Amino acid sequence: MSKHVYFNRNKQIDRRLLLKGAGVAMAMPWLTAMEAASGSTKNPAPPRRFVAMTLGLGLLPENLNPTTAGPGYESSRYLEPLNDLRDQFTVISGCSHPGVTGGHRAEASILTANPVGSSGRAKNTISLDQYMAKYQGHETRFSSLVVSSSGSSSPSYTENGAMVPALDSPARLFSRLFIDESPKEQAQQAARMQQGRSIMDLVQEDARRLQRELGAGDRDRLDAYFTSVRELELRMAESEAWARRPKPKVNVSKPVDIGNPNDFIGRQRLMSDVLRLAIETDSTRFITYHLGGSGGVVPLTGVNEGYHALSHHGRDEVKLDQLALVEAEIIRAWGDLLRQLASTRENGTSLLELTSILMTSNLGNASSHDNRNMPVLFAGGGFRHGQHLAFDTKNNYPLPNLFVSLLQRQGFETDQFMSSTGTMTGLEFRG
Repeated sequence: MSKHVYFNRNKQIDRRLLLKGAGVAMAMPWLTAMEAASGSTKNPAPPRRFVAMTLGLGLLPENLNPTTAGPGYESSRYLEPLNDLRDQFTVISGCSHPGVTGGHRAEASILTANPVGSSGRAKNTISLDQYMAKYQGHETRFSSLVVSSSGSSSPSYTENGAMVPALDSPARLFSRLFIDESPKEQAQQAARMQQGRSIMDLVQEDARRLQRELGAGDRDRLDAYFTSVRELELRMAESEAWARRPKPKVNVSKPVDIGNPNDFIGRQRLMSDVLRLAIETDSTRFITYHLGGSGGVVPLTGVNEGYHALSHHGRDEVKLDQLALVEAEIIRAWGDLLRQLASTRENGTSLLELTSILMTSNLGNASSHDNRNMPVLFAGGGFRHGQHLAFDTKNNYPLPNLFVSLLQRQGFETDQFMSSTGTMTGLEFRG
């Protein structure tokens, strides 16, 4: 093949074509001119997203889970306000992460399914959202977003077991997503990225000289290191390019953060509004929103005790009634996010159809710190919904099976995530 490749726009080129020159071969990206050569005339598949909304204090199962299974279930107290969305989500009961215990400490396991803190393991593993972002996050300005209702704690973990700190300010998140830095700041960001890449080039050269003096085992380890370096270089190159591009514009004013730390529902709604904009503008495709437990009184009529104290109800009827008021509003706000995504179209398909949204908690019973029977609501994503998947509440079904189904829907060729035994029984793709 010659060093330079030319082609007429009326002709098709081979998808396997390589550009060669100066001793370098570079694979071509997918181009429209390649469609006929691949035998496909379809439009590219629209991107799929994943949103995890995790609760620090669980949900009362008797108010959440229907008493009957299947598509004909009777809506529970919490689900009645979502009856118009019934065909858009699935209720899942009788699930948990095998081997995970530890009460509140199991927050670290919500998206990893790793029994860190409950089995003597000192190090966590990669969470579902970060696993997706690692391989597909380069396609957007932000590989993932990790946010919270309050504080920096999150259930998102890197492959090295480090927690990804959350951002809890909708106003700062809005600025990061939609307000351009000055030209000087953009240039500084790009320069920092370029400097990082230059340093890595020097490290690689030193390592190559060292490689000639190493044994086979060390050479294998060094080769694995080279692979990670190359991946990081690619991510840095993308970051440098994004730093020079203008951010998307939205016809919405920058939000004002809610000062009351106990306004749990108000904060949830405000952050959800910004996250919806992030999805609509394709600024990211992987989001984790951790709704931790507020210690104070949530400003709702009929509630006069702190949310965290109410979660430790001990079956006290007065506390249960107040807790139900708080949790019902959490679910109602979640439903409003679904409605907004369902009403927004992308290439003829609703954003809800393209976005898998999981709501769950590490606590099936916050009062007793029980990690079994995790509450699970699962919406969108092109799955067949409108049902209650009721598994055994005494011998729980592995929730990581849902994670495998999510990964496969996202395009990953995998049948394993931590303690999974396959895909989730009864959960099927829509088509």
